[in-house]
Amino acid sequence: MGKTRLEAFSDGVLAIIITIMVLELKEPIGHNLAALLPLAPVFMGYVLSFVMVAIYWNNHHHLLHVVTRINAPTLWSNMHLLFWLSLVPFVTAWMSSSGFAAVPVALFGFVLLMAGVAYFILAHVLMRHHGKESDLAKLLGRDFKGIASVVLYALGIGLAFLSPMLGFGIYVLVAVIWFIPDRRFAEVRPATDKTGCAE
Repeated sequence: MGKTRLEAFSDGVLAIIITIMVLELKEPIGHNLAALLPLAPVFMGYVLSFVMVAIYWNNHHHLLHVVTRINAPTLWSNMHLLFWLSLVPFVTAWMSSSGFAAVPVALFGFVLLMAGVAYFILAHVLMRHHGKESDLAKLLGRDFKGIASVVLYALGIGLAFLSPMLGFGIYVLVAVIWFIPDRRFAEVRPATDKTGCAE
């Protein structure tokens, strides 16, 4: 089956997730710069969550760019990923409103961890569907960032109970890692549609 509806639905869900998060940014009480200080935790949480969702959108886009077809397990694996990402606004709001308390920061990391696991599952379901010699298999063959992200999320969750800001810092580190350009995507030719045109 084609992938167009899957891409469109996923893009729509991610756009809604970002919209929900930005609604948590309430206007400050007051008319000077000092009025912004109480909103700092909320803004910090929003920025990191926005970046994380953007990273998943980019990775999802690159992943599907080299995919030529999908199947039923792909649909459910994709919904599994979207489920965990849909919880990002909730854990972000709780973490921010708590002033970065240990349990909310740890739960924030847990949701990110599960999203990472869900993305791993989606990628490997697609790889099995396309075969070991496919472009997708070549793309996923050296997934250092994906593995490192899951390990760092788990580390951040544990550290959150010792120092919430240190745990939060680990999550920031994961985001920084994903800002480093990934040459794997440039090495794999793009998928083509039925007309033979690059997508």
